[in-house]
Amino acid sequence: MNTKKSPRYFIYARKSSESDERQVQSIPVQIKILTELARDFKLKVVGQPFVETRSAKEPEGRPIFEEMMARIEAGEADGIIAWKIDRLSRNPIDSARIQWKLQEEVIQSIQTVGREYCPDDNALILSVESSMANQYIRDLSKNVKRGLNSKVDKGWRPGSVPHGYLNTKFPERGTNYIIKDERDFLIIRRVWDMMLSGCYGPEEILDTLNNEWGFRTRRTKRRGGDPLSKSGLYRMVTNPFYAGWLAYGDVFKKGEHEPMITDAEFDRVQVLLGRYGKPRPQRYEYAYPGRITCGECGGFVSATFKEKYIKSKDEVRTYVLYYCTTARRHPDKCSQDHYTNLNSIEKRIEEELASVTILPEFHEYALDVLEEMASEEHVAMKAVEDKRQGTLKTLKTRQEELLNMRLKGLLDDEEYLAQKKQIKSETAKIEAGLKQPQNGKGSWVELTKETFDYALYAHRKFLNGGPKVRREVLEGLAGLNCSLKDHELNIQAVEWLVPIQNDYPAIEAGYRLLEPDLSRTSGTENAFEHFRPVVRGRRDLNSQPPA
Repeated sequence: MNTKKSPRYFIYARKSSESDERQVQSIPVQIKILTELARDFKLKVVGQPFVETRSAKEPEGRPIFEEMMARIEAGEADGIIAWKIDRLSRNPIDSARIQWKLQEEVIQSIQTVGREYCPDDNALILSVESSMANQYIRDLSKNVKRGLNSKVDKGWRPGSVPHGYLNTKFPERGTNYIIKDERDFLIIRRVWDMMLSGCYGPEEILDTLNNEWGFRTRRTKRRGGDPLSKSGLYRMVTNPFYAGWLAYGDVFKKGEHEPMITDAEFDRVQVLLGRYGKPRPQRYEYAYPGRITCGECGGFVSATFKEKYIKSKDEVRTYVLYYCTTARRHPDKCSQDHYTNLNSIEKRIEEELASVTILPEFHEYALDVLEEMASEEHVAMKAVEDKRQGTLKTLKTRQEELLNMRLKGLLDDEEYLAQKKQIKSETAKIEAGLKQPQNGKGSWVELTKETFDYALYAHRKFLNGGPKVRREVLEGLAGLNCSLKDHELNIQAVEWLVPIQNDYPAIEAGYRLLEPDLSRTSGTENAFEHFRPVVRGRRDLNSQPPA
């Protein structure tokens, strides 16, 4: 009489979360079919199914599988029910372990949908099928790596892309590219602009991005749709991908995707963030790092602070000092290795601001003149546009008449083509003029008004503002045209302020001479009437908008 007990089985279901194993049934379906299989074959199942969502290509990487094997070795079960043998193993170490336990009859049966594996079976069958599973995963890995390397060779970044870009979705594998995300590209570019201005810290930029602009991270199957984190912002502004570079493994090359920023802009942001692009903890907020360059080597000027104990007054004084970053790290490349006190730098800025500061009375008068000019120019531009449209209509009529003359035989081919070419050339010139942006009341007048606003308020804002305000004022005064050499700050005012520097001193001097007689005039505007031609001739004030 056979007294051998029927095997007790554990159900084991696995689907890798690290790859798209589309051929394998999902976990719920696996459990359903394996449960029905046990019922149909009258197999005794003990315990709850073991469910794993890990890859089996590496040994000792599946805690659920290890728990099941330990319980089988402890005698809690004698067999395993699985979808296929490759659900149990895809590496030679685990395959050998299962095969050994089967030969030792610690595992008495492995039941799959297709067949049963027993201790008395030919060991070659299990070895071959396990080896095939292992070889499949090895070939898959090689094919994936080959595809990724091929994509890198072509200049495209494998995998997901940073915010502001999207992976295209084409049905043909290997034809996916990287394109701009029309929704987020401009928003992320504004983040870079805020960083480049040097007027905003990372925390302020992050608050603006998440709370004012409503930015949320890209949603995927498992994550996304949340505000950008602080670490996410730092990863963004230190990622060379935005400058058009492809960094993948040991490869660093220019990519084929459209850059969001230039190399110079990327390098400048890294300087503003700190060495190697890592933010440095600072006790003080400095106003001008990244705004001033070295007058000798062209490198950026940074800032630090020094504390000195004044024994006579029993106090500690703090001095903010500026220095050339290149000279401090590479003395052989630049001799400007000394420190320059903040006070001397700001004194020079105040001197330059004084040269572009205007009286409130002249500010009001200038704006009135600009409004008159805007109205006059609007009328003139309307006349020019009407004239262009009339000329285009005449040219069209001439072209139709020319065609009729050719059809009637009044012109030969040579004459017809010569006159047609001339008409087309004239038409192209007129149409090109129509496409040019018109300097109407809403364009240059507003920019020129901002010029006079800056000239009126900038000096006062600089004296009363903190580091951020002073940084903004210097940006409007000179942009990046500030250099420091031998403790002297050289400032080259932006083009739109040069006319004020050159012409306004004479205007104010003349106004001062008339001040005693203003009470006997009809108003301040009459005092400046003598200088109306000067103001009307200053249209070049709007050559560049203020920062």
